[in-house]
Amino acid sequence: MPAAAYRGLTADQFRHPRDRQATAALKHLPGLDVLVRTILGSLAEQAFYLENIGSSLRISEQQLPDLYALHTEACRCLDIDPPHLYLKQHSIPNAYTFAMRGKQPFVVLHTALVELLTPAELQAVLAHELGHLKCEHGVYLTIANLLLLATSQLSPWGLLLAQGLQTQLFQWLRCAELSCDRAALLVTQDARVVASVLMKLCGGSPQWSDRLNLDAFIAQAQQYDSADQGWHTLFKELQASQLTHPLPVLRAREILDWAESQQYYQLRQAFQ
Repeated sequence: MPAAAYRGLTADQFRHPRDRQATAALKHLPGLDVLVRTILGSLAEQAFYLENIGSSLRISEQQLPDLYALHTEACRCLDIDPPHLYLKQHSIPNAYTFAMRGKQPFVVLHTALVELLTPAELQAVLAHELGHLKCEHGVYLTIANLLLLATSQLSPWGLLLAQGLQTQLFQWLRCAELSCDRAALLVTQDARVVASVLMKLCGGSPQWSDRLNLDAFIAQAQQYDSADQGWHTLFKELQASQLTHPLPVLRAREILDWAESQQYYQLRQAFQ
């Protein structure tokens, strides 16, 4: 059944509170938006466009139309213009979004991800990536990626400053991912599909992914939540501090909780 269309949907209607707070904090850092949009934006867009059009498959009605249909349906659901979609040969399951100035946004899927997931799960991933565009995460995503590339070339003082900014950006990234998981739920309308993606990213394989037990994975997430004694809390904070994404078990718990929330129910009702 086609996903519901949320015509007129705004990012603030589903944005996670942590994303809202972290984004507001980044906006208080002067010059970041201007640096990326005006100085780096044009060059980066051209470079990434040529890299993708030259070494990846552009997905369209003529090229893998079934995958393209999942993409366009997710765009229709989230009320967003379809960005370019590329499929890149890569052994690591991953997907990412690029949008610096809003002129040439695109989404890239790795072949390993497509081989791992069902069509419904793939659409959840596509919707998640579209969530970055809907929430206008592109500028800060780009800064974080540039920092990761640049830190090895900086002086000790520059590295210290960059690491401070990187810590704040990583915290923002972890919060932004939670909003995008909500976008995935809005499209799939099934929190278990979103949780299944996270389970497979933890330990899935095309050879045995159909034998994984989602209920056992959800129970595993609950066990992680309950481990709050002694040094567990400190270890959890240290574990998360250097990650660009929240732990999959935490993301699964977050999206399952939001699926049962009054906010999600009222949002669905408003667009019926």
